[in-house]
Amino acid sequence: MTDVLLVAHHDRLEAAALARAAAQWLQPRGHRVFMSPDDADALELDELRSDQAPSSAALALSLGGDGTMLRAVKLLAGAPVPIIGVNVGLLGYLTEVEPVGMTAALARYFTGAEAGEWQVEERMMLDVSLRRSADGGSGGGGGGGGGGAGQSTHWTALNEAVIEKRESGHTVRLLVRIAGAPFTSYAADGLIIATPTGSTAYSLSARGPVVSPHHRAILLTPVSPHMLFDRSLVLDPDETVEVELIGHRAAILSIDGQPAADLAEGDAITVVPSEHAARFVRFGGRRFHQILKAKFGLADR
Repeated sequence: MTDVLLVAHHDRLEAAALARAAAQWLQPRGHRVFMSPDDADALELDELRSDQAPSSAALALSLGGDGTMLRAVKLLAGAPVPIIGVNVGLLGYLTEVEPVGMTAALARYFTGAEAGEWQVEERMMLDVSLRRSADGGSGGGGGGGGGGAGQSTHWTALNEAVIEKRESGHTVRLLVRIAGAPFTSYAADGLIIATPTGSTAYSLSARGPVVSPHHRAILLTPVSPHMLFDRSLVLDPDETVEVELIGHRAAILSIDGQPAADLAEGDAITVVPSEHAARFVRFGGRRFHQILKAKFGLADR
């Protein structure tokens, strides 16, 4: 018997229908299916509601878009649980299966491991830690980041960590250190520290490079920089990145699109590769460059 975690988009009726269909397929075959209380309540699936730890699952099934995949990764909290992504909505970079093929994908997963019907693709993640300034820094904000001097708060990101201005019409000043040595200070709307997976997320909107998710690298991309140097950097994953807020203007730290902490002058984040990886089940259908081609409507010639 396998414990299967369902993670579903809260605002799409199709996601709720797929969750029911997945449970109806899995349960008669001896698998135990559960959802977090938040998901079950949002989708009115009380029969699947459970306080069981998501990380205890043997498989996660994500029913939504890339945002739901990100939430599944967050719920698993670094546990080596493979995720099958079912795309509900627009073409996603992370999801693998279309809704009509969900039960067929589950059948392939549970019966086809020895026959090579699927593989697990590991994606690099980032560990992000916050160090408050000696004078105590700012309070927490947006769901995390409290604490005074000497205290740190930690997150894991699949896509990116972003420091951005809080006030419109102003830039923030950010001092970047790479591998312990000062690199430069940016005057910009913000700064994105991304993984290769995150290169097609916010970093892409800021004109950062597209990097194959099979690489291991750290991408540093400024957002609307007010300076001559406006290029992205692609760093070796062993080159630790530290970003310190050096101006008096406040900023906010976001992790994978979700607010994490308010930042004040002297606060700094440190970004290093995580020892954990996101694990996505792949059935050998689409390659990254094919998804990219479809996303942008690129012609063959």
